[in-house]
Amino acid sequence: MAPPTSLLERYRDRLARPGESFPISLGEGGTPLVHARRLGAAIGLDHLYLKFEGTNPSGSFKDRGMVLAVNRALGIGAQMVLCASTGNTSASAAAYAAAAGMTCGVVLPAGKVARGKLAQALAAGARLVMVEGNFDAALEAVRALGEAGDAVVVNSINPDRLEGQQTVAWEIADALDGAPDAVALPVGNAGNITAAWRGFVHVGQRPRMLGFQAAGAAPIVQGAAVPEPETVATAIRIGNPASWEGATTARDDSGGLIESVTDAQILAAQGDIARLEGIFCEPASAAGVAGVRQLAEAGRLDRSTSVVCILTGHGLKDPDTAPGELGDLAPIPATADAIRRAIGA
Repeated sequence: MAPPTSLLERYRDRLARPGESFPISLGEGGTPLVHARRLGAAIGLDHLYLKFEGTNPSGSFKDRGMVLAVNRALGIGAQMVLCASTGNTSASAAAYAAAAGMTCGVVLPAGKVARGKLAQALAAGARLVMVEGNFDAALEAVRALGEAGDAVVVNSINPDRLEGQQTVAWEIADALDGAPDAVALPVGNAGNITAAWRGFVHVGQRPRMLGFQAAGAAPIVQGAAVPEPETVATAIRIGNPASWEGATTARDDSGGLIESVTDAQILAAQGDIARLEGIFCEPASAAGVAGVRQLAEAGRLDRSTSVVCILTGHGLKDPDTAPGELGDLAPIPATADAIRRAIGA
């Protein structure tokens, strides 16, 4: 049986340079687009969809751009890729570097990375360095190393990353036979909203782009960098987005918006996505759903509006904030009656 076509081969006509080969693939892309009927009913939308990027190989949307960035780094003979990361980028970069036989260097902001993501990077053999300061300080240092020629930087400042991330828009348009009325997603470093909008424009579609930042890390909403961003959603704990201009272009050209939601709203949405649709996403992923609920409750989204919320990463990426409590798990007798009483059946 022939192996499945890789993401880059599937969209070769839109991505490949003349004669370019893509030897590295981990089976990225092709993520589920789920019609969220129960969640939509709770929010007040009849046509709510969830694009679950947590099924990508390293568990997040980052793989879409990383596969192209690492293939092109390999193509020019690079020996090392380098990134600053709050987690998902490091996991993805480490995975693809391992597949390519390259070294991966990861610069982490001290104490600001989810354990599930750090474990992935370590398992894939990444060389980790933790620096004082936040993500923005880490990225500034990585930029300097890239400019000095030490390695190929694979953060979203790398244009190949954004080029590959366009594929999420193409998959949504393919699945729905055109774009929905609106696409909602979290905004951290802002590369994803930038890339998704470019992807839709590339295929002649123009949905409203609805971006949501965490209230404690909302520089675009506030119109100024946030020196000490804070939010439970570690993936979007960024105070000075590298793709700020791209995000505002996506917002303005699409007639969309970029607003903020609180950590409480994010965690509530994360719980509802799991309980009502069976999809476990990380907190940052739920920001888009929290924002859509906020708009719907304020009467700013009509019930008939079709909305796709991009869930950017798997819940196992950041398990410390998982909804629900273990409660009392003291052993009980292994009898049907005891179990029936314990579960309230």
